[in-house]
Amino acid sequence: MNTVQQFLAYLQVERRMSVHTLDAYRRDLDALDAWSQGQGADIAALAGEQLRQFIAAEHRRGLSPTSLQRRLSACRSFYAWLLKHHRIEANPTAGLKAPKAPRKLPQVLDADEAVRLVELPTDVPLGLRDRALLELFYSSGLRLSELCALIWRDLDFATGLVNVLGKGNRQRRVPFGSHARAALQGWRSESGGGEAQPVFPGRKGGPITQRAIQIRIRQLAQRQGLFKHVHPHMLRHSFASHILESSGDLRGVQELLGHADIATTQIYTHLDFQHLAKVYDAAHPRAKRRTGGNES
Repeated sequence: MNTVQQFLAYLQVERRMSVHTLDAYRRDLDALDAWSQGQGADIAALAGEQLRQFIAAEHRRGLSPTSLQRRLSACRSFYAWLLKHHRIEANPTAGLKAPKAPRKLPQVLDADEAVRLVELPTDVPLGLRDRALLELFYSSGLRLSELCALIWRDLDFATGLVNVLGKGNRQRRVPFGSHARAALQGWRSESGGGEAQPVFPGRKGGPITQRAIQIRIRQLAQRQGLFKHVHPHMLRHSFASHILESSGDLRGVQELLGHADIATTQIYTHLDFQHLAKVYDAAHPRAKRRTGGNES
């Protein structure tokens, strides 16, 4: 087992990272390993200047700033692990920076679109399941991986709280509203799920796959007349934006989303500002210059 494989095993066993995250680390470190072999160097012995050359080479190859930032993040974690285990004397990524990526605001549904999406008919095949799935997504702002992993024991119908194991094995309790509760209870009555069984099982009885939910939500959005590219994370973004818009409580939204760093949550303040700017622009008599006449 080479050094990269040992590091990935550490991430899987000790850090308990998801398969998706592990795959991303593997791709990024495989790219660095291939480059270092091309330079005739050992990946564990690279210096800071060589890592700068690697990032520059990847940039010339056409990688976006976002991808370069991810590459560098994987490198930082890898060399920090080597340093911690006394395999290197200094971390060569210290002081390295990737090109800044333009910050894209997440796409959200407005409140009317969100309601139209979740209010599915339940008298069709899988109608109760789909309604429960969408209601819970929008009601609690769960990550896709979190929703897939839920078992019935995680849902406390008496308190209206769901126990979630999020990123970094951080546990949190998130409320779910009355509409989600009713939908979930209806789905449980139909599915007959036991306490230790998945809330949303797949065809073989295990947890439903993330890909299956992504495809299903796209289909349901089109069926409900929404022609945006609707995906699970859009429901999480919409949840956060609508809560922040109504409450103004950034710390509260941070806790609900399970963000370790409030800076991650702050992107929703930009969304909120955009909404307020549109309201101002539409309502204020002097927000826009008038056309076809003199301003008074």
